[in-house]
Amino acid sequence: MANQEEPIRRDGEDIEPGKASKVAEKMVAVIEAGSREPKNRVFTVLITLICVCWSGYQLYIAFQPLNSHIARAWHLAFAICLAFLAYPAYNPSVPPFWIRGFKKIFPWFYRKSVRQHVPLYDILFAVLATSAALYIWWDYDNLVFRQGLPSTLDIWMGSILIVLLLEAARRCLGPALAILAFLFLAYNFAGPHLPEILRHRGIPLDFVISDMYLSTTGIFGVPLGVATDFVFLFVLFGALLDKAGGGKYFIDVAFSTLGGFKGGPAKAAVAASGLTGMVSGSSIANTVTTGTFTIPLMKKLGFPAYKAAAVEVAASTNGQLMPPIMGAAAFIMAEIIGIPYLDVVRAALIPALLSYLTLFYVVHLEALKMDLKAMPKKDLPKFLKTFLRGCHFLIPLGVLVAYLVILRRSPVTAALMAIEALVVIMLVQRPVIAFLSLRIRKKEGTLDPHLDLPRFLGNAFFTGLLDIWRGLIAGAKNMISVGIATATAGIIVGVVTITGLVGRFITLIDVLSMGNIVLMLIFTAITCLILGMGMPTTANYIVMATLTAPVIVQLGADSGLVFPLIAAHLFVFYFGILADDTPPVGLAAYAGAAIAGSDPIRTGIQGFTYDMRTAVLPFIFLFNTELLMISGVTEAGKVIWLSSIPKIAWVFFAGLIAMFAFASALQGYMARRCRWFERLLLLVVFVVTFRPGLLEVHMPFGREVLQIIGVIVYLALFGVQVWQVRRDSKTGAVAT
Repeated sequence: MANQEEPIRRDGEDIEPGKASKVAEKMVAVIEAGSREPKNRVFTVLITLICVCWSGYQLYIAFQPLNSHIARAWHLAFAICLAFLAYPAYNPSVPPFWIRGFKKIFPWFYRKSVRQHVPLYDILFAVLATSAALYIWWDYDNLVFRQGLPSTLDIWMGSILIVLLLEAARRCLGPALAILAFLFLAYNFAGPHLPEILRHRGIPLDFVISDMYLSTTGIFGVPLGVATDFVFLFVLFGALLDKAGGGKYFIDVAFSTLGGFKGGPAKAAVAASGLTGMVSGSSIANTVTTGTFTIPLMKKLGFPAYKAAAVEVAASTNGQLMPPIMGAAAFIMAEIIGIPYLDVVRAALIPALLSYLTLFYVVHLEALKMDLKAMPKKDLPKFLKTFLRGCHFLIPLGVLVAYLVILRRSPVTAALMAIEALVVIMLVQRPVIAFLSLRIRKKEGTLDPHLDLPRFLGNAFFTGLLDIWRGLIAGAKNMISVGIATATAGIIVGVVTITGLVGRFITLIDVLSMGNIVLMLIFTAITCLILGMGMPTTANYIVMATLTAPVIVQLGADSGLVFPLIAAHLFVFYFGILADDTPPVGLAAYAGAAIAGSDPIRTGIQGFTYDMRTAVLPFIFLFNTELLMISGVTEAGKVIWLSSIPKIAWVFFAGLIAMFAFASALQGYMARRCRWFERLLLLVVFVVTFRPGLLEVHMPFGREVLQIIGVIVYLALFGVQVWQVRRDSKTGAVAT
């Protein structure tokens, strides 16, 4: 986790909404955009200008594409320069021993607060790292000419970039990814001295530098390329939308729609996090953005602090599963697998919707168990007024969806068109709001007769320009960690490519699972959870796709099962995302706990309990690929997509009932508390409805018949419980 100074408060301690907002804003700044706020105006202006230049550069290459290697070099140069300028080397409140030791010897090396100063060594690191990244652009023609035969200068520049990239990753993303990348690098050289299952002949330094630095298979590989081409534009779109007021609009609409139901704030948190997650690239930012409003309201309604935080964490974590961005992993997945981006979105859609709708159901069950009341209508915003007040924010989202889905244009074109529409709205909305306020004040008789109308409207227009300026800065700052993560993950991809580690990893998992396909999947899921702890969404998926996805495909084929490649990649992606709320390192859980004033470990455990419904989905859609809208796979491995609308609707409905049955069995509640045999029956319904292929039924439409029986049993059990609750309420009995 990035250097975080905000202490975790005691469980259940109340926080004022204003203070919670400040805590959340500080946390987003620390985790996503760098915790340094230099007092020196020169550095403040410098960081701001670099951010704006980076956003401008990305918009330029979207219109005028450059050579891919050079474009990626500039992208990394901006990211790594900002990483050293925006992120301090250590937590200022607890400096490490080596910093304290230098205090007396080199006073200039130590600052009272590195959050407010940019030390000389950070300036040196920024210059060296930027120069090493731009060396690719500076000497590109000669590098191409001597490809595979790096010079001494090439080796020095590559070594500098690798070392400083690992340090930048440690600062921006915490130690997890940096340590993992270092271990993979060490594996290059330690190969001859390892156990037989991992042994290789060793890779010389010049070959490592050539592959990692001078080619597009390591640092400048596919992950960084996708971040350069696609991800930045979508992150910029999300930042501009937030500065325009779109984030608050989604939250207000969610509360006006759902706040009046049982557990309304919790349900609104789920909806708001889902909407925010559609354009967000971070579960942590999602947690603190929506959690500022939702967690205090859930606590006020009666949710314990740890459960309020856990609901927000579960909703925000699942926000990374929601198309169209999926935490930026959708674009990388499409590139790695080699399928159209829309196919990734199509495969991910039903599982994401099932996961979110089931979380609504889980929240409803929690509200029933705690007998929570709905929020008073007087405390809720009016839906129609709230919806109409910001419905213009739906225009850029509509443009994005139209260009992606209807017109079938590239993600770059769709993002550019959406950004253009959003910029027009940001320029127009402030003057329009100002003009309407003048009309209202004139009607009420409170308008100042000496008001300078052109100047008043001009100031409103200037405020819109200022919002765009802030959006450009925020978009670049939000991309620092993504750019560093994708470049660092490229080291891991490069090592795996050079050494053939995937084959050895497949052998290791095969030995541990003893050829059992279920054990293999469980070991793979555990590996994803462990490797994913402390890593951001993008880097998380890249590592999983490189190491664990091939394991599923290969060992599945060895067992006579054909797992579509997209299913295997979604499997590892889901479990990598779940690491964000898995103790002891779940970063999203720490963020939610900081706002709620709860214990982070307890919050993480509760959040993972809520996310158990998400954890079972990957096991299901691997065997029941209809959930991914896949009806089959040809002998050549080509996916046959499910195109029947009635069939898709039935798959979704049956899947939803199965997930509801699983959630009720886990929570032990439907309309009332479930008895042990009812929970067992619900688990049977879950299995039969989701995996009817487990039972051999030799009759026409046998699978559908079993699913129909499962749905009927669930609805019948629910109906019986409702009848019993109503009967007991009339007689005054207490339901058991």
